[in-house]
Amino acid sequence: MTEETTPSPDAMAGYDAIVRGRRSIRGFLDKPVPRAVLEDVLALALRAPSSHNTQPWNFTVVTGEALDRIRAGNVERNLAGVPDSREFRKDAVQGPQHRARQIEVAKQLFGVMGIAREDKDGRLDWVLRGFRQFDAPVSIIVTYDRELHGSDIAPFDCGAVTNAIVNAAWSRGLGCVINSQGIMQSPVVREYAGIAEDQVIMICIALGWPDETFPANTVISNRKSVAEATRFVGFDEQG
Repeated sequence: MTEETTPSPDAMAGYDAIVRGRRSIRGFLDKPVPRAVLEDVLALALRAPSSHNTQPWNFTVVTGEALDRIRAGNVERNLAGVPDSREFRKDAVQGPQHRARQIEVAKQLFGVMGIAREDKDGRLDWVLRGFRQFDAPVSIIVTYDRELHGSDIAPFDCGAVTNAIVNAAWSRGLGCVINSQGIMQSPVVREYAGIAEDQVIMICIALGWPDETFPANTVISNRKSVAEATRFVGFDEQG
């Protein structure tokens, strides 16, 4: 790396602050997000890496009455026992260590929200929040081109751009939570968001201005260390 391409200390510090500071936001202010800000966020996110530059992703950004209808329809159908119709395959297989991490963050969230294990009403309210996309003022629905359905690369690329969106949003003072509960009833999402049949609905991102008084927003999930997650091969040969 030449001196000309070496990031400045300020640039590195800014990037580090975004990555290390970002957390999932599940409580939002009742405050609209300007379209210009969202376009700025998406413009940054679209620099995400893409295999062979295929860029299979598309976004439907929803707010207002359309989002309220998605929330209501998703809640109504789920409470009525209508089967989950998410279009992107779910994680049917989960090892004990993965399940343990999921339980750990759930305990953190319920703890700060004061939801006891036996509090059925409190737990139901939390589930309903997820069905409502945590009442965020904006939902970004990430889809990919149906002609690529079955390919592993399309969802891989969509995962990359989703990560880029949440980091770009955080850099602009916006909070996000990646949310699949809010799109469990895909016919509702398609109808009110006007998503074409040539798109596969993958995930949604609930987005808005963080409510700093909402207890769940203080939760920072524990992460694997570099030592736990990484093997280095051949570096002993460097001397």
